[in-house]
Amino acid sequence: MSKHPRARSRSPRTSRTVRSPRRVAVAAALGLLAFGAGWAYTAQDDNSGATAQARTGDRPGEAAGTGANKPTNPTSPAGVPRATRGVRGAPGAQAASGAPGAPGAPAAPDGPAQGLADVSDETLARIPATARQLLLVAGKARDSSESTATLYTRPAAGADWVRATESWPAHNGASGWNSAEREDGDLTTPVGVFTLSDAGGLLEKPPGTKFPYDRNRLFVPTGRGVNGESLTGAFEYVIAIDYNRRTGVSPLDLFKPEGEDKGGGIWLHVDHNGPSQGCIGISKQAMKKLLTTLDPAAKPVIVMGPAGF
Repeated sequence: MSKHPRARSRSPRTSRTVRSPRRVAVAAALGLLAFGAGWAYTAQDDNSGATAQARTGDRPGEAAGTGANKPTNPTSPAGVPRATRGVRGAPGAQAASGAPGAPGAPAAPDGPAQGLADVSDETLARIPATARQLLLVAGKARDSSESTATLYTRPAAGADWVRATESWPAHNGASGWNSAEREDGDLTTPVGVFTLSDAGGLLEKPPGTKFPYDRNRLFVPTGRGVNGESLTGAFEYVIAIDYNRRTGVSPLDLFKPEGEDKGGGIWLHVDHNGPSQGCIGISKQAMKKLLTTLDPAAKPVIVMGPAGF
């Protein structure tokens, strides 16, 4: 081939620049196809990152697999619905761990309202929404001094209650339960929902106790129990039940805001193997467990009365 420049054509200049309509159309089509392929690749890569984020549950304000706070049919910057872009996690994808129906996910609650047994709707409505720890003391009957204490927790305010593994036999008042106007010395335990705020006892507080704790030599009961049993050791550990008392003080405090006639000094304490004058008695080990588990930050309450109250 000659290395010299070819002589310039004498044809009109317009003959070199005009292209046929068919060639223009083909070129445009090829360009659109190339752009579309590149955009689809970018979309797939973008969604793989989003899917990985969803699997680890690190979306702000969203639990993994729940779809909470997730926009409905979000669109790409080009305005194309994301559902049309080949998002991973379409039907047939593995469910995220913990999602309803996923392997290892907790079963949907199918028990009593909010997970509590032996509690009426009326009592349930009285439980503070902020409470996240609850001790349920359910009596065998209205006139019985035998009951069962069960610890419940919930992860957040308003969530369903979950029964802990701890459940203990307990004693309540010798004359059973009183949901009306209780009188001092009637040997009944008041029915209702009460907060738990202060603790104390004859013994040093167990390590991990979070309640304000008054270790005091005055935690020594006198006399004998209703059935003549010894009361020795009954007040080694005490948690005050906030019935007719002021909070933020020792359980030994004698002031009764609602008057002397309603009685007071209603405590959780170590069981002395017999009915009480109005307190709730559980084993020493159970008291230690409560002291090291209950946390004022979780707004603990005691819900107590005959079964179904």
